[in-house]
Amino acid sequence: MVATACPAVVPGAGQVRPGVADIFRRFGPAYLDRELLPPQVSKVLRNIIRCRTAALGGHASVCEVCHEKWLHYNSCFDRHCPTCQGPLAAVWTSQCLERLIETPHFHTVTTCPDELHPLALANQAIVYDLLLRATSESLLQLAASRWKALPAITAVLHTWNRQMGYHPHVHCVITGGGLSFDGDRWVPCKKSDYLFPVKVLSKLVRGKFMDGLRRAYEDGRLRFVGTSAHLADPSEFQRLVDQLYTTSWYSYTKPTFGKVEDILRYLSLYTHRVAISSSRILSVDADAIVFLTKDGETCRLHPDEFLRRFLLHVLPKGFRKIRYYGLSAPSNVNTRLPVAQRLAEAMNRRHRRAHSVQPPASASPRPTRPQPGDRCPACGVGILVKRPLPLARAPPVLP
Repeated sequence: MVATACPAVVPGAGQVRPGVADIFRRFGPAYLDRELLPPQVSKVLRNIIRCRTAALGGHASVCEVCHEKWLHYNSCFDRHCPTCQGPLAAVWTSQCLERLIETPHFHTVTTCPDELHPLALANQAIVYDLLLRATSESLLQLAASRWKALPAITAVLHTWNRQMGYHPHVHCVITGGGLSFDGDRWVPCKKSDYLFPVKVLSKLVRGKFMDGLRRAYEDGRLRFVGTSAHLADPSEFQRLVDQLYTTSWYSYTKPTFGKVEDILRYLSLYTHRVAISSSRILSVDADAIVFLTKDGETCRLHPDEFLRRFLLHVLPKGFRKIRYYGLSAPSNVNTRLPVAQRLAEAMNRRHRRAHSVQPPASASPRPTRPQPGDRCPACGVGILVKRPLPLARAPPVLP
């Protein structure tokens, strides 16, 4: 007899909760056959379909007494996979908490205009990099001019909204103060609930981004394909540039809600996940996938549209969507960051935080499976031993 983990159940519904990986395994193979996808996107889709199935092999925990066994299939470890990235989110949160500075923190969000989306889809690596750089450089410039100090910044790129639509934006967690340039003191911001003027920040980001975009165009690094093909005409590109310069770039800044640990754990739910979590999926059938969006509202998509929207957010190979600047930059982690932590802590001894790490809360309980070396939960006598599983020719496809 083989015992496997039971799927999570919707509380009070009495029905099996469908997961994102289940959707990919059910509809993904047919989608791959019908659609012509870029190699990187096709690889991600195949990895998710195969993740934790017999296609990747694995091992079984077998009781030598009653011969009960539990299957453990290998993970794909693709960074877009909704199944195997959860533990990495907890590790990332732990590392960020170790680098915290004892000071108020702020949460900033910068969004590029909708008019830029066609060009961004055709030049993801360039546009995403420009957005991250423009945002971080603007924050560092404002800190230098107003505080004469260097803050710590953690930036995370997101490319989706609650409907899984295309919506590139950057979240930043920035300290409310910084280390003075001479390294002798911690300079706090003047107000605990105010960082920088939002309009000034937005205009700075826009200016830096547009300067980088112009350079990329002049150097011939931009591609014009699909919905952005018309921008290959210099007059059309100039028209877009003029439009972007007159468009307000949405930005906002607010103090982190609760403790800074809360915002880090909130961001960790997205740093190692793409577009949607299984906890938001309400129902799945051949005609529609229904999932929660915001304030109890729902979105209904055909399975092909669901997959298309998800795959919009596959990042270019090697692209780093989590970046660190200022005191959090790799060059400062072992030098100026410890100095800033000591100086800030001396100013805030009464508000010392405990840097305990808890993994992000999951909306659905995850059943635990016995591991090799554990006592058999079936008979309570035998010890489970590890047995390798053979590779399957193809992953199972759900009906």
